[in-house]
Amino acid sequence: MVSRAKAKRVESPRRRETPAGIREQLLAIRAVMEEGGTEGTDLLVRALSDAQPAIRQAAVIALGHLRVHEHRTAIEACLDDPDPNVRASAAEGLGALGRTESRERLEIALRDPVDRVREQAAWALWSIGDEKAVEKLLPLLDDPAPGVRWSGATALGRLRTPEGFERLITALTDENDRVRREAILGLGHAGDPRVPDLVRPFLSDPARRVRIAACVVLGQHRDRASTSQLIDRVLHDDTWVLPAALVALGRIGDPEAIPTIITAADDRGSWVRVCALHALGEMRAAEGREVARRRLLDSHWSVRGAAAEALGHLGTTDDLSLLRAMIEDPHPWPRRGAIYAIAYLGLNEAAPRIREELGHPIAEVRLAAAWALGRLGDDGAKETLAVLLRQAKPTVGEPLLLAQGDGAVKLQSDALGRMFDTLVQALGRLAERSPDPFVLRALEEARVRVPEEELDRPARLPAPEVRGGQDVPTLRSIFDAALVAVEEDELGC
Repeated sequence: MVSRAKAKRVESPRRRETPAGIREQLLAIRAVMEEGGTEGTDLLVRALSDAQPAIRQAAVIALGHLRVHEHRTAIEACLDDPDPNVRASAAEGLGALGRTESRERLEIALRDPVDRVREQAAWALWSIGDEKAVEKLLPLLDDPAPGVRWSGATALGRLRTPEGFERLITALTDENDRVRREAILGLGHAGDPRVPDLVRPFLSDPARRVRIAACVVLGQHRDRASTSQLIDRVLHDDTWVLPAALVALGRIGDPEAIPTIITAADDRGSWVRVCALHALGEMRAAEGREVARRRLLDSHWSVRGAAAEALGHLGTTDDLSLLRAMIEDPHPWPRRGAIYAIAYLGLNEAAPRIREELGHPIAEVRLAAAWALGRLGDDGAKETLAVLLRQAKPTVGEPLLLAQGDGAVKLQSDALGRMFDTLVQALGRLAERSPDPFVLRALEEARVRVPEEELDRPARLPAPEVRGGQDVPTLRSIFDAALVAVEEDELGC
C-alpha cells in the first residue's frame, strides 16, 4: 500500500503542471463551452496558437464540439501540431464537426506514428459517416496497436458497408478481446441474417467483455435461437454479464425466459434487479406485475426507479396511487420512473402533480415531466413548457464536452442535452391535439434558433422514445408536424 506521504509526493508534480495562468485560460474555454454558443469562438481560435499544449488541446476540442464550421481549416491544421495530444484532439474535434470535407485530412492522420492519433482519426471518420473512408480504414485491423485495431473495427461497423462486414468477420479471431468485442458490436449494426450465427458462439468466450457484446448483439437481432444460452448466462455467469443477458432476453421476448427473469428481480445485485425489471417491462410480461409492485419498496433508488417505470408497461389504472407516491420519493430516479409510467398508462388525472415537477432542481426529472405532459396532452402545461423552451438552448452537434481545470474533459448532462428537443416534441404534441397560436409562436421562435444543418439529425429525446431500436424522428419532422397542424387550424382545414 502507498503511504499517505508518498501519495502526496506523487501528486504534487501533477499540481505544478497546471499553473494558475493556464488554469485561468482553461476555465475561460470551459465557460465558452458551457455557454453553448459561438460568441466566444475568437478566444478559442486564439488559443489554438498558445504555447501550452493543454490549452491548444482544450480549444480544438471546444471548436469541434461547438460545431464552429467556419474554423474547420484551423482545426484541420492542428492535425500537424507537434504535440500528439493536440493532434488526437483535432481528430476528435473534426469528428464532432462532422464535415465530409475533412475526410482526406483524417485519412492522412490514420498514418500518424502515435497510436492515439490513429485511434481518434478512425473514430472521427465514422462520426463523419463517409463510406469513402472504408478503403483506408480496412488496413487498421492489421495495425500492431490493439487500440487502433478496435477503433478501426468500431468505425467499420458504424459505416455498415459490405467490405467492412466481411473484414469484421475475420477480426472475430483477433487475439485481443477488445478487438473481438468491437468486431461483434460492429457486426451487430448490420442487418445481415448471418449475424446471430456468427455471434452466438461468443457467449462462451473467455473474456467477459466479449460475452457482454454477444448478449447485446443477439438482443438487438432478437435471436430466439439464443434464448436457452442466454438463460444459462443468467444462471451461471458473473454479475457483469448477467445484466446484459437479461436485457437481451427482454428484447427477444421469448416467454420461456420469464421465470428466470422474475427470479433475477430478487438478485442481491441492484443492477441485476434493475435489468430484470426493464426486461419484464419490455416483454409486457403480466407475470412480473407483482414483482414490480413489490420492488417499489426496494432499498436501492435505481431499483425503485426501474420498478416504477416497469409498472407503466405492466400495471393498470389501479396503480395510480402507488405511482403518485413514487413521485414523492426523495431520489430523482424513482420520481422519473413514476412520471414515465403515468404517461405510459395515460393517467391524465396525475397531470397537475407532474406539472409541479417542471420546476424540480434535477434535470432528469424536469425532462421526464416535459415528455410526460406532452404525451398526456395536458393543455394546462403549455404556458410553462413554452417558457422553458424559450429558456432552453438547442444542442448543437455532439453532447458538449466541458474542459476541466486539468485539461481533461467531461460530458454535459445528458438530460440537459435532450431538454430542448423534448420540449419541442411536447409542445408539438399539444399543438397537434389542439392547435394554438401561443404554442405556434413558441415553436416558431425555437426553430429560428436551430442551425439549418441541425434540423435533419435525429431528435435527442428521453429514454422512452429511443429504446427498443425504434426510429427516432428528426427535429425538422417534429417542427413541421406541429407547425402544419396549427397553420391548418388557422385556415379552417
